[in-house]
Amino acid sequence: MSGFWSAWVMVLACVTAGISLFLFVWGITMRIPTNTDGTTGHVWAHGVLREGVRPLPVWWMVASLGAFAFAAVYLYRYPGFGSHAGKLAWTSHGEQQGDTATNGARLEARLASWRSLDIDQLAVNPSALVIGHRLYLDNCAACHGSAGHGNRAVGAPDLTDADWLYGGDSETILKSILDGRNGMMPPQGPGLGHSGTNAVASYVVSRSGTIAPPDQVAAGKVHFDTVCAACHGVDGHGNPALGAPNLFDNVWLYGGDIETVVATVRDGRSGVMPAWRARLTTDEARLIAAWVIAQGNASKVARND
Repeated sequence: MSGFWSAWVMVLACVTAGISLFLFVWGITMRIPTNTDGTTGHVWAHGVLREGVRPLPVWWMVASLGAFAFAAVYLYRYPGFGSHAGKLAWTSHGEQQGDTATNGARLEARLASWRSLDIDQLAVNPSALVIGHRLYLDNCAACHGSAGHGNRAVGAPDLTDADWLYGGDSETILKSILDGRNGMMPPQGPGLGHSGTNAVASYVVSRSGTIAPPDQVAAGKVHFDTVCAACHGVDGHGNPALGAPNLFDNVWLYGGDIETVVATVRDGRSGVMPAWRARLTTDEARLIAAWVIAQGNASKVARND
């Protein structure tokens, strides 16, 4: 704060406090002329209402004096009176840094006790899951949803089911979080043509239980074996090494209706899971992975029930 603005704040504070103190003293010492009945002589409603004069309550005077005293002590001990730093040299930034350091030390102690545990062990640790869930909400929920059920609009997969593009073991999930993933389904429309694209889509959805014209399904299988099997496998069960999904399990990243599958085959898809290594520590990523695994385990139990 410059010298001018510091002086300006000081002047305003002193003027405000001075006027307030003057009005307080004046209010309790001045005498208002009254009649013998204790009224000022001002009447309304034909004398029904009369203006009386009573001393200020003691509690109000004590509270006001206390407020003046508090203000003086506060401005002496804390910043607020121009550029005066205050006797305690307190700053909000300093308090925030101190609180952050304290919380960081507490968290580090907790994380250190968990480093000897693998991710699957963390997945059954209630305290670890509480922190893992908070980290997930802060970093992952924007795409995958607060409950981890994914978002087809952005191609974010459901993290609670048993379907994994790159593998669902703990170390693979950790790698996905730290290093990210880049998925690419190249457009096949130019090579297959309109009829070939529709045929492949019909064959794919038919394997997930959707009724499709038999001739389309038969033609689509031929195209699938020729064009699609290289990534998705002859059995269509996908390839985790490439991030190629299982096409016959009725689990869909962008949607399983015929129109959406046609669009996927024709135009392709490009999905990016950003790397979080620059934002998250390995300890934090492990806790998120543990929370994700725990949700999958809970869903597995629910399905079995």
